Amino acid sequence: MTSLTYDIKDKLKRLNIFEKIIIANIIVFFMGWLIQVVFNTPRHQSLEWFELPNDVFEFILKPWAIITYGFIHYDFIHLLFNLIVLYFVSRSMVNLFPSKQSLNIYFLGILCGGFLYLLVYNLLPESILANVGALVGASAGVNALLIFLCAYMPYREARFFTVKIKLWHIGVAIVIIDFIGLFGINQGGKIAHFGGTFLGYFYATQLLKGKDIGKGFGSLMDRFINLFKSKSPLKTVHKSKKKPYAGHNKEEFSEFNKQKKIDLILDKISKSGYDSLTKEEKAFLFKAGKD
Repeated sequence: MTSLTYDIKDKLKRLNIFEKIIIANIIVFFMGWLIQVVFNTPRHQSLEWFELPNDVFEFILKPWAIITYGFIHYDFIHLLFNLIVLYFVSRSMVNLFPSKQSLNIYFLGILCGGFLYLLVYNLLPESILANVGALVGASAGVNALLIFLCAYMPYREARFFTVKIKLWHIGVAIVIIDFIGLFGINQGGKIAHFGGTFLGYFYATQLLKGKDIGKGFGSLMDRFINLFKSKSPLKTVHKSKKKPYAGHNKEEFSEFNKQKKIDLILDKISKSGYDSLTKEEKAFLFKAGKD
C-alpha cells in the first residue's frame, strides 16, 4: 500500500458522519453530471429516479425517494450553499451532542420536509399552489439542525465577522425568509424547509424536557443497517453478565452516567452559553460527540 493511499484512507476514517454526508452529496452531484454528458440526458432528469415527486401515487412507486431526494442537487450554487451551512452547523452539533442523535435530527428533518411537501401538494387546491417539479436538496435536513440549535440554546452567540448574533435571532430570520419564499418560484422547496424547521424546533423543545424523540427512529435505522451486515459463521457464546450497579451491568451504568453528564453540560450551555464551560467540560463534549 502506497503512502498516499494510506493517508487518504486514514483521513477518510477520521471524518465525522456529516463530513461523509457532504462527500456523498458531492459524489451524487457529479454522478448526475456524468449521466448528463454520457447519455445526453437533460440535467434536471439525470437523477429523476431519486427525486421526490409531488404526486402521492408516483411516490408510492418509489418510496425510497423520501430519503434520497435529500442527496440530489442539480444547481451547483444550491449544492454549495447547503453543504457550507451543513459543514458549519454540523461542527457545532457533533461537538455538543452525540453523533447518532445529530444524525437522527438531520434525517428526520429530511423526512418531515418531504412528507409536508407531499401533504400540501396533494391536499390543498391547485389554484393556490405554484406549479413546481420534483423536490430535491438537503435543505430540510440542514434547516432541522440549524433550528434545533437555535431553539435548544437560543441565547448562545454566533460570530458573523465582527458582529455577535444570538441564535434565536438567526432562527427567526430563517423562518421569515422561508415564509416570504412561499410566494416565490421555489414554493415547494420552502414548504420542505418548514417541515425541517418544525422538526428541529419540536426536537429541541422535547429534549429540553428530557425526552429524545429520535430514539425510536435511530433504533429502526440500526435494525435496517444490520440487515446488510455480514454475520460471522462462528457461533458466539454469551457469558452471563452480572448487574451489580442498581440492576444494570457496568457498561449500562457508565453510559447512564455519561448521558447525565452530557445533559448537565448542555443545560449549563442553554443557561450561560458555551463560553461558560471549563476546558474539561469542552473536552468531554468533544469526545462524546465523536462516539
